[in-house]
Amino acid sequence: MSEEAKDSKDLKESRGQAGRRGALSLERRVKALHDVLIQIYGPERLILRAGKLQALKHLRSEDLGHQVLALQKLILDDPSLGLIPSRREIPGILAALEDELADMLARRTLEEDLEKRIADKMQERHEEYVRDIRNQILREDSGPETPETMKKLARLVDLDQVGLSSSALEVVRPKALDEVVGQRPSIEGLLAKLASPFPQHVILYGPPGVGKTTVARLVLEVAKGYAQSPFGEAAPFVETDGTTLRWDPREVTNPLLGSVHDPIYQGARRDLAEGGIPEPKTGLVTDAHGGVLFIDEVGEMDPVLQNKLLKVLEDKRVKFDSPYYDSDDANVPKYVHKLFRDGAPADFVLVGATTRSPEEISPALRSRCAEIYFDPLSPDDIQVITRQAAERLGVTLPADSAELLSRYTLEGRKAVTLVADAFSEAYLRSGQRPQDLTLDVVQGVISRARLSPVAPALSREPYPGRSLGLAVAGFQGMVLEIEATVFPAQEPGRGKWRFNQTAGSMAKDSVFNAESVLRRLTGRDLGQFDVHVNVVGGGNIDGPSAGTAIFVAIYSALTQSAVRTDVAMTGEISLSGRIKPVGGIPEKIFGARQAGLLRVLVPYDNRSDVPDLKGAGPDVVIVTTIEDVLSEVFV
Repeated sequence: MSEEAKDSKDLKESRGQAGRRGALSLERRVKALHDVLIQIYGPERLILRAGKLQALKHLRSEDLGHQVLALQKLILDDPSLGLIPSRREIPGILAALEDELADMLARRTLEEDLEKRIADKMQERHEEYVRDIRNQILREDSGPETPETMKKLARLVDLDQVGLSSSALEVVRPKALDEVVGQRPSIEGLLAKLASPFPQHVILYGPPGVGKTTVARLVLEVAKGYAQSPFGEAAPFVETDGTTLRWDPREVTNPLLGSVHDPIYQGARRDLAEGGIPEPKTGLVTDAHGGVLFIDEVGEMDPVLQNKLLKVLEDKRVKFDSPYYDSDDANVPKYVHKLFRDGAPADFVLVGATTRSPEEISPALRSRCAEIYFDPLSPDDIQVITRQAAERLGVTLPADSAELLSRYTLEGRKAVTLVADAFSEAYLRSGQRPQDLTLDVVQGVISRARLSPVAPALSREPYPGRSLGLAVAGFQGMVLEIEATVFPAQEPGRGKWRFNQTAGSMAKDSVFNAESVLRRLTGRDLGQFDVHVNVVGGGNIDGPSAGTAIFVAIYSALTQSAVRTDVAMTGEISLSGRIKPVGGIPEKIFGARQAGLLRVLVPYDNRSDVPDLKGAGPDVVIVTTIEDVLSEVFV
């Protein structure tokens, strides 16, 4: 026990004894206080302190009141005291001074104890620090490497020295927007959205292989050159695939938005894990900050993850949370504090691409995005694309070879793949770099790929009971060949109507609508006939858009009038004979053009849906009633 603690104890014991045996004489109490002060400060320091507090003459005085005043100044540290207490006041003053002195001694004891504990802790930390430094030096001298790790490193270095030349698809990929074929309106629309001072999120619709990804990447590079564009020269183009993005309900990993690696289960960075500190990991949305995040097949994303992405689009930041994070922990690095406090920046333009129809995309996503439609490629477009691909490979593609390729695919990516296959085939046959890709080489490639013509050949011979309708499969329009035949009923007045079982209920309703209109137009009792209707190929056309073509086929069979084979039609037929609007008009017209048809009949209410074909055909005729249709279709 320290001297001050002993003095404090003695002082308290003396005060207790005084209460039991009567008060000590005032002189003895004053002397006891004086002795304690000498033990605390020492004789010389006490004299210096008394001089500083203007208490020295009072301390040396023989008068008890002066001595008490000196004690007041020394213990209370107050030189302004100047009133000499009377003998009657001295007992109360001494009691207060004894209490103050006891508190002073207690504080000094506590401070000495804390200083000792601090010194011990500093010594302990110093020893740990020295030990860590020693271990670090040993690790640096020996290193983490072993013969096995060095062998694996050497293997990786050897692999880095080996590389193949660029793949064929990299060589033939367009390097500028002018090289993209068949998508001029889409390119202009996307450029207007991204080059604006206020760029918009965009969804790109279209069939596969028409250049959506390539156009998005090239448009960003062009947009950087506009003065009003917010994109800088270093604006990133981050590409990902929506089919691979899934939401983890455990929130353990999220490559799109980012996640938090907790220090226990996932193992944050080693120096953080040892301190129990979680580490946020930023995702692709932060990588795309200031640029474009391109999500291919955005319609395939998990709905929960898609909703979380929409929240990021609104906030332009990603928030992180972890039960392991302590905002008051002094050991947490500043960047971790900032990520948890402010989140990670995620101010980008979303460009999503999909092969789905707009109705299949989340309404919440569609409401936040502009929508741009990429047109299906025509056979002429495919021929241009294949010739360009051949030029980039350094060979010539004759016109007959290009025309053959255009009959077997309408996907630009597939077309250039076939050109690359033909190039490799020709190289293998000749043993040297080929000059051109001949027809027999291209035929061999198509045969091995087991491709079928994209537009089956249609008979050009007109005959009664046959008409051409139009349908849509995905983004691809197609021509439907519809046949009808009429026989006298086996039982008079009990005629039967038959239709494809796979065609769908709404298509069957179109047959019954056609029956009513036929009865009105011809005045014949259709109960006297058996009518068979067939969609060649057995396709499912569950919808009303084939109603007009079905009517024409039955009317043709009933009246034995041949229908033109270069005219296709679409539209729902009402009971009154009016042609009602249907969907998919652009795709259907493109399908008719690919089949080489010269004329397409479109409902009046769909007139605004007709695309600008720029003279590429076919001719589009607007019809209102079934009478308008009949005036256009017969030979």
